[in-house]
Amino acid sequence: MNIIGISAYYHDSAAALVCDGKIIAAAQEERFTRKKFDASFPVNAIKYCLNSGGLEMDEIDSVVFYDKPFLKFERLLETYYNFIPSGIASFVTSMPVWAKEKLFLKSIINRELNKLGSFNISKQKLLFPSHHLSHAASAFYTSSFEQAVIVTIDGVGEWTTASICLGQGNKLKLIKELMFPHSVGLLYSSFTYFLGFRVNSGEYKLMGLAPYGELSSEQVKHYIRLIKDNLLEIKNDGSIWLNQHFFSYATGLRMIKSKRWEKLFGFRIREPEGIIEQHHCDLALAIQLVTEEIVKKMVFHAKTFAESEEQSRYLCMAGGVALNCVANGKILAEGWFDDIYIQPAAGDAGGALGAALAGYHLYAGMERDVTRPDSMNGSFLGPEYEEKEIVKILRRYKAPSRYVNSIGDLTTEVARLLSEGKIVGWFQGRMEFGPRALGNRSILGDARYPEMQKRLNLKIKYRESFRPFAPAVLAEDKDIFFNLKLDSPYMLLIGNVNEVRCNILPENYYSLPPMERLYIQRSDIPAVTHIDFTARIQTVHKDTNERFWQLINAYKSLTGFGIIINTSFNVRGEPIVCSPEDAYKCFMNTEMDYLVLGDFLLTKEEQPAFNEKDRQQKIDLD
Repeated sequence: MNIIGISAYYHDSAAALVCDGKIIAAAQEERFTRKKFDASFPVNAIKYCLNSGGLEMDEIDSVVFYDKPFLKFERLLETYYNFIPSGIASFVTSMPVWAKEKLFLKSIINRELNKLGSFNISKQKLLFPSHHLSHAASAFYTSSFEQAVIVTIDGVGEWTTASICLGQGNKLKLIKELMFPHSVGLLYSSFTYFLGFRVNSGEYKLMGLAPYGELSSEQVKHYIRLIKDNLLEIKNDGSIWLNQHFFSYATGLRMIKSKRWEKLFGFRIREPEGIIEQHHCDLALAIQLVTEEIVKKMVFHAKTFAESEEQSRYLCMAGGVALNCVANGKILAEGWFDDIYIQPAAGDAGGALGAALAGYHLYAGMERDVTRPDSMNGSFLGPEYEEKEIVKILRRYKAPSRYVNSIGDLTTEVARLLSEGKIVGWFQGRMEFGPRALGNRSILGDARYPEMQKRLNLKIKYRESFRPFAPAVLAEDKDIFFNLKLDSPYMLLIGNVNEVRCNILPENYYSLPPMERLYIQRSDIPAVTHIDFTARIQTVHKDTNERFWQLINAYKSLTGFGIIINTSFNVRGEPIVCSPEDAYKCFMNTEMDYLVLGDFLLTKEEQPAFNEKDRQQKIDLD
């Protein structure tokens, strides 16, 4: 049975192919179009999936869309009705789009599929599971758990903003839902907006900014009181009630009623790219702590619904809020579960995969195979390029390179370059599915260099200096560097840097401005030690990504440190690179020192001048 899952028309469109229960391919549309968070119909991603499976469109049994458009339309109409007369501008803006397109989504999808080949809607199934069911399926069915508690949290699907499900075998049972307009994801995004970052992309920045707040300060405590007394009520089960007096996302064109927020918190909304001051950091920390409290209560409440002891031992998570690795780390630290699995493509892109799996297991009733050690294949589900395709790009750009035909020689040389403080673009194998680069589309650096974080942010990624970088550590060396109970192959858990590796802070540390604190050397791996002595950890496993493991192991042989910096191969505002050409352009438009394309090593100093016509178009800031 061949099933394609699709997410589209909101943000982060994607497609996934499942054949007889096995995940064959999955990719976001943005990687092909080079338009970040591309919401268009994922024609390129579907083509890729079909090609990976060696299939034509008429060989697909079912196409599964990741939510129910009519329920979403019902929510919009009912919300506008309940909030009359506010929201007229938003109503006038959105209704023509629904009237012309989204109400006829079934026909539109059918038309788009037929452009890719013959798709007979009367014979081949077109299915529409709910949004949060797709999220739950993406987490549970890709886990190795026979039974588990499943929690999904995001902005909003149709009506649902969070859900609790139970998984057993190939079954999913919905237990409880939180309904719009009360949403943890929209609450967090509202603070993202107020603090000057872009909604649906800046939430990572808000999470990264939070540790610059002063945890024990009266200001943070004051902000938490203001949030709880004015913006929301948190129930014991983790459900929340949001005071719509302060929000406008339900019917407006903005997330919040800015003037009321400015009066409440005592400062103006931060302009994008504006100066970051201590009160911004303190408010970021306040909402992060409130979010952690909500998520922890929700997860603990979910555990009480488990129908067996085994089920209560395992947790699966998905939805955009599940990408908050700090909250995930706090859940892990509570010790409520023996194991936690978080879908690496937890956002809407992963909904495409969940939709396909829901079609296979729920609609078709097919059994699960939980004997596979990693059904996500390390999340390496995207395109792979043959050597001849790399050679073609090198010839096109007249790019000097050196072919290294021994993996041992290549990893040893790149490890030496890293140990000398060089920054290396690393392009290998299949592209990652989801928001994290996990060692195939990565930019690498030495975690021991105090200036490496600043250099990577300002000279390579062209992004804000406060944003942290993740360590990629040999799985077997995790405990040498970090206090983390579980492996974290998908970079979705934080852990504390071991105290023995940390430095004593200067007496005036907390009186320094936020960005000056950034450059105090906090440990012997300073470039991956965040300001609060934590790190967003990726454990690298030999059986999942042998070449990346060999590189870090070679670096360990040279330095004694089985750990390096791993950040995504892109600059701010553009998607992670997909093709060798994407990688070469990014390499040439940044101050990276070296690029590895498969077995080819390129030195920046040897490259010809990069013609202006070849430069990437101006990219909007994220």
